Amino acid sequence: MDSLKQGTDTLFILLGAIMVLAMHAGFAFLELGTVRKKNQVNALVKILVDFSVSTVAYFALGYSVAYGSHFFVGAESLAQLNGYALVKFFFLLTFAAAIPAIISGGIAERAKFWPQLMATAVIVGLVYPFFEGIAWNQHFGVQAWIKALTGEEFHDFAGSVVVHAVGGWIALPAVLLLGSRSNRYRKDGAISAHPPSSIPFLALGAWVLVVGWFGFNVMSAQTLDKVSGLVAVNSLMAMVGGTLTALLLGRNDPGFVHNGPLAGLVAVCAGSDLMHPLGALVVGAGAGAIFVVMFTLTQNRWKIDDVLGVWPLHGLCGTWGGLAAGIFGSKALGGLGGVTFTGQLIGTLMGVSWALLGGALVYGALKATVGLRLSQEEEYDGADLSIHKISATPEREVRW
Repeated sequence: MDSLKQGTDTLFILLGAIMVLAMHAGFAFLELGTVRKKNQVNALVKILVDFSVSTVAYFALGYSVAYGSHFFVGAESLAQLNGYALVKFFFLLTFAAAIPAIISGGIAERAKFWPQLMATAVIVGLVYPFFEGIAWNQHFGVQAWIKALTGEEFHDFAGSVVVHAVGGWIALPAVLLLGSRSNRYRKDGAISAHPPSSIPFLALGAWVLVVGWFGFNVMSAQTLDKVSGLVAVNSLMAMVGGTLTALLLGRNDPGFVHNGPLAGLVAVCAGSDLMHPLGALVVGAGAGAIFVVMFTLTQNRWKIDDVLGVWPLHGLCGTWGGLAAGIFGSKALGGLGGVTFTGQLIGTLMGVSWALLGGALVYGALKATVGLRLSQEEEYDGADLSIHKISATPEREVRW
């Protein structure tokens, strides 16, 4: 029976890892559809190479920082480990690699290629796993301190704060240090729209992310006996709430409509195992509203050129999700309890503060040394030709 349980748990978490791995295709196509045509190839290449660098960084250092385990032993010793232990690394890696995929959308169309890969290595090897170990592996006694202070530990079931808020708040300093794309905000006060290059590809990316997210959330249980139908239904309700609110507030804009479900899913991650489905619907709706309102403010009034809106989508909606778990996870609002708003507030603020500091240090150091931004000529030509020496549709361009 033990062997059977180990085998089924290994298969369960492997399927989860594969579903979250597929989400990286969603990140790629969401960015491809949002950026201008001259940057589509770069969007695809960045996500794949970022994932590869993340794998090496998390294998060599990040997993050890977060969980104290490493793989620097002989293959014979690794083979003696149960399959679950190795596949769990794969599953957690896909979460870690989401951080540079999130950041990629914010700094699109004007960031240098190699400096971003250097940032990925440091963020996935050190910055992200440091907080991951605090939230999910009891490092430094922080969770025990929060529990002693508030009555319950900081709760983040599937990463509203640990993954999404951290990724979004790391991205904010990177976006600010890079500055806006050329001609995005003109000296006369006019704003150049830079519309998406392909709504169908943007929609495809959103759908791939939505489907994979059920592996992200449901399979965060990590063993088959702990799987929860409540997590699945809550994820569904939050996705729907985010979509409908983004539709209404975004005035039928397809970009908002397809980011709305992602906002809802970001927000529900933390408390998806605790909330009543109606609470999850409200949390998702709130996240959809946060994304539409804050994306509009950052782009049009504050003139922060966050191309895919990753700070509102992941940073702010992830922050809302961490806090919402303490509200809608309470028994008073139909949740299962075992969570406090004060504990959620402390843990969320810690994650946000660490991400801001880490993002500022990593991208500030890179800007001061190797530089972050393409030259004006390279940006004008587009990252596809400047970095990869080929456009998305070279045959068609030659023919015409």
